[in-house]
Amino acid sequence: MALLETSKHCQGSVLGSVNPDLGSERQTASFCVERLTALLDGGAEQTRIRRAVVEAIESDPVFSRENQYFQTQNERYEAAVRKAVHLQKKMHEMGWTENGPEYKYIYRALSGDVAFLLHRVFMRSISVLGSDRQIAKWIPLATQHKLIGSYAQTELGHGTYLQGLETTAVFDTATQEFILNTPKISAMKWWPGDMGRSATHTVVFAQLYIHGKCYGIHPFIVQIRSLQDHSLCPGVTAGDIGPKMNFEHTDNGYLLLKNVRVPRENMLSKFCEVRPDGTYVRQGSQQINYFTMTSVRISLISDEILTPLQKACTIAIRYSVVRRQSKLKPGEQEAKILDYQTQQEKLLPQLAAAYAFHFTNDYLQELFDKGYREIQRKNFDMLPELHALSSGFKAMITQHCTAGVEICLRACGGHGYSLLSGLPSLYTKILASCIYEGENTILLLQTARFLIKCFMAASAGQPVPPSVTYLAAVKHGKCPAKNKLDFLSPDIYTEAYQHVAVRLTSSTAAKLQDLIQSGVQKHDAWNQCTVQLVQAAKAHCHYIAVKNFAETVEKLETKAGIQKIMKHLCDLFALHGIFSNTGAFLHDGYTSAAQMDMVTAAYLDLLAVIRKDAVPLVDAFDFTDKSLNSALGSYDGQVYQRLYEWAQKSPTNQMSPAYERYLKPLLHNTLSKL
Repeated sequence: MALLETSKHCQGSVLGSVNPDLGSERQTASFCVERLTALLDGGAEQTRIRRAVVEAIESDPVFSRENQYFQTQNERYEAAVRKAVHLQKKMHEMGWTENGPEYKYIYRALSGDVAFLLHRVFMRSISVLGSDRQIAKWIPLATQHKLIGSYAQTELGHGTYLQGLETTAVFDTATQEFILNTPKISAMKWWPGDMGRSATHTVVFAQLYIHGKCYGIHPFIVQIRSLQDHSLCPGVTAGDIGPKMNFEHTDNGYLLLKNVRVPRENMLSKFCEVRPDGTYVRQGSQQINYFTMTSVRISLISDEILTPLQKACTIAIRYSVVRRQSKLKPGEQEAKILDYQTQQEKLLPQLAAAYAFHFTNDYLQELFDKGYREIQRKNFDMLPELHALSSGFKAMITQHCTAGVEICLRACGGHGYSLLSGLPSLYTKILASCIYEGENTILLLQTARFLIKCFMAASAGQPVPPSVTYLAAVKHGKCPAKNKLDFLSPDIYTEAYQHVAVRLTSSTAAKLQDLIQSGVQKHDAWNQCTVQLVQAAKAHCHYIAVKNFAETVEKLETKAGIQKIMKHLCDLFALHGIFSNTGAFLHDGYTSAAQMDMVTAAYLDLLAVIRKDAVPLVDAFDFTDKSLNSALGSYDGQVYQRLYEWAQKSPTNQMSPAYERYLKPLLHNTLSKL
């Protein structure tokens, strides 16, 4: 029932025939895989468009990732630039545009291995922060790649705390220019992508000074390389920051500025401008800046975070039905490792989380679109809620997914540690997401600040945004579950999550109040509560994720078996959270020890149920072999053969100069003595 045309999925398969241990898993799917893929894509038409984009990109040899694991940093960078340049041609040839339905699938099809991603951030910042005249001047140049842009915000000494940035821009009324400087080593721009080797221009964030007075951080367009020969401009020192855990294809750069002058019209001036006489004028609402960060964080979740977890689950689960190790029952053949409960308990909660966060992302996207419509009408009321949710979920989802990818890697044993498995590069790439676009602890504290504010407002009977209305409904009951089946009721587990979220927020708010009333300064009191504030923010996000998954499942159509399997995954996601955080649920007696035993029983029962559909559930993510780029995770399951074939391609298998230089003298010297 659920078998797909294998040709679609076996692109790049060297071996053709499907390993029977993997093939048998697809014969017994309880739901229609193709229908589930369409649900994840947002409809069958979206699936069709996505597959057409993937087919067009994967059939083009320029975009091949075949020998990527054997390439040096320089080779990876060159390949990424080649792909970025070729992509412009490809888009023109295919009739794809930046606003067309295909665009969002291109990045996924390229698996992110393409240069000039910061060029888009450069353009976005001009579109959002620039005046109409600046947009009219710079956007056409950037669109036609007459220049290559970057985005220079982070410095050696400061990242998340923007007010602390130390680069300066002093206005010179005599020449109508800003003079930019890097006053000390900690002010050096450090990390901007595309800036190490590629960018000709960048948006530099600097402290603005007029007549000796500082007006805070402002963005300036600065040319850093010649458009003739790509040499550095006078006063500019720039280069690549060197090797990193991943992103070898990206030229993350450093930038020092010494008396670099830019014309007055190069300060992005949608919200504030400097008049020729040095008068500083503010205009419009700067709140829109928060909106830009919110949009980046939400797009990050779908592009950079969910995909690696889905890929890791696909690789680890397929491998776990092909890999046989030791005997479950005496006298029988060795068992598939996915038949061991411990392996199920490692992998299936990660699979459930991949689905849960897919639906969380839909929820955030919907909220964002609604917020965008309001902002168009100059109504900024939704911004605090949007900012709090995008910050909290960016932190929560990156942490969960990074841990999930690592679990998948470790669950594959020794072969998972090989780069050829595809898992190490997924892990080192997703790990970066916990750090960039806002450090996670700071983001959770921003969510917590919003929660405390809303809790105080709700306690005083004032209206609060929809996602936090539950803070007003403080119930002091007990969990009503009587047996393990009760814990498969979304009402029961959602209520338990809500109870924990309310308790953590209210108890931390009370501690904060007590400290302030006892004479502790507000900022000191806040610092003394930050560990509990982070816990409250995580609990809030976990509650929303569980509640949203349950509500989504309820709305699904019952045919094709989709709703039933999604309900199992929702239950598993919720119960895994309780099973893994028993202290939070037992803390005030809301849940009893006996009920915790019921949770454990229901949770372990679900593993065996979902185990039967594990392979079809990862097949529904619909990754081609070329996209996974994994010897362990291919659609045909021919793991050992592929590992051997790929290993033979390694340049390390050529004769090394080390033999002539060191091994030969060592061996021959020893032999002569013998």
